Amino acid sequence: MHISLTTPALLFPAISLLLLAYTNRFFSLAALIRSLSSGKEPVHQNQITNLKKRIVIIRRMQEAGVSSFALCVLCMIFIYIGMNKTGSLIFGASLLLLLYSLILSVVEIRISVDALNIHLKEMTE
Repeated sequence: MHISLTTPALLFPAISLLLLAYTNRFFSLAALIRSLSSGKEPVHQNQITNLKKRIVIIRRMQEAGVSSFALCVLCMIFIYIGMNKTGSLIFGASLLLLLYSLILSVVEIRISVDALNIHLKEMTE
């Protein structure tokens, strides 16, 4: 398979937007944790466990996204110097990392919904 320099370049805006979304999720989670820790009410253990899981997953999402971006750049370098086969393989790895990042995003969203359900349960008690 032959890919040109423009093929991996098409991923740049998508990966950049994903990284921005992941960073926003991280900042909102950090703000939530800070607000919970400064409150006078005790935080339920299930909520703390949930928040810890989400932090780990968001970190992995960001790492996979940045790695995908770096491999995309590396792919373009290899294509530029004429090593198309190597560039194509690296591009495939970049796509796999991007897919992994997106799967983690879905997992984090599910955990986030669980957190809201825990909160709703606490409100009704």
